[in-house]
Amino acid sequence: MPNDAVSRSSPSSSSASDMPKDAVSTHASTSSASSSRYSDVWNYLWIPLLISYSKELSLAKAEPTILLPSQLDPDSPKCVAPNPKLNYRPVIGILSHPGDGASGRLSNATNASYIAASYVKFVESAGARVIPLIYNESPEILFKKLNLVNGVLFTGGWAKTGLYYKVVERIFKKILEKNDAGDHFPLYAICLGFELVTMIISKDHNILEGFNATDQASTLQFLENAHIEGTVFQRFPPGLLKKLSTDCLVMQNHRYGISPERFQENQNLSSFFKILTTSTDEDDKWSWYQVYVSTVHAHSYPVTAFQWHPEKNAFEWGLSMIPHSEDAVQVTQHVANFLVSEARKSLNRPPARLVLDNLIYNYSPTYCGKAG
Repeated sequence: MPNDAVSRSSPSSSSASDMPKDAVSTHASTSSASSSRYSDVWNYLWIPLLISYSKELSLAKAEPTILLPSQLDPDSPKCVAPNPKLNYRPVIGILSHPGDGASGRLSNATNASYIAASYVKFVESAGARVIPLIYNESPEILFKKLNLVNGVLFTGGWAKTGLYYKVVERIFKKILEKNDAGDHFPLYAICLGFELVTMIISKDHNILEGFNATDQASTLQFLENAHIEGTVFQRFPPGLLKKLSTDCLVMQNHRYGISPERFQENQNLSSFFKILTTSTDEDDKWSWYQVYVSTVHAHSYPVTAFQWHPEKNAFEWGLSMIPHSEDAVQVTQHVANFLVSEARKSLNRPPARLVLDNLIYNYSPTYCGKAG
């Protein structure tokens, strides 16, 4: 076959020397470029992976090693020592209220008094025990019991006059005396408790105004200048704090309260308490009666008063508008936790035997739900 035919039919057999110089040069530069691209791709893929892996190794070395119990030093402390300044066995005194708790359907005895179970469970859920302060016992017995507790809770109800008012007034003054003497002794005043403490501090039995807030769920509106550090709201998660002002997470069940304007106008009230929140009732006929003070905290004492019911969300079912959502139950728990955390700061360490003899477990509970 002619040489040119062989050459044309076997192009792969041609050597570089057989190709034009410009062809050889082009082929060489193409191979070099390909090699460079492969190197770039390699670097692009692997160098970041190597750097990332190196960082992971560094982090792994920096993290503390988790040791099994058998690998621990037997002489090292197993638990952190408790704070000796705190009382880890706090007791809360809850003042009983006149009546049987069921409008006389369980007992018509004139000396009957009760504590709703929700208040007891509210306190116990946060890690404290309860001693009932029976309002119509002899003052000697009542104030001996007060010396066995690390804080007090005034409940809701209706009694604003007579012996009950006088007992609340005496206990409130005793609480202030304990704090003035150096014992951190908290008070929670809920609903009726709020009303009575307001009357006592203002020295005005007519300070309260009428509101329509029975069996109503509501929001809490924080004052613009409210400082929550050191108050019941301090340890609320930010998300839950925000929901308090947008969702109806608190229970209202009262016909009396006090407007922010009237509260601030009374020098005794405004100098003792700072307003944290307000709420709105259902009756919008009179705009000046719509908004009432719903949470206050004392400037100089561990005293918090609520014109709402933090205990109901988790523990009561008798009223239709009690909120029972997860957020609402968290409100109950956070409010209970704050009371008991304050009670743990109390210096009072009563004899254990006397505490046991007076705990509410010495009484038999009565289920009054069926009786209304």
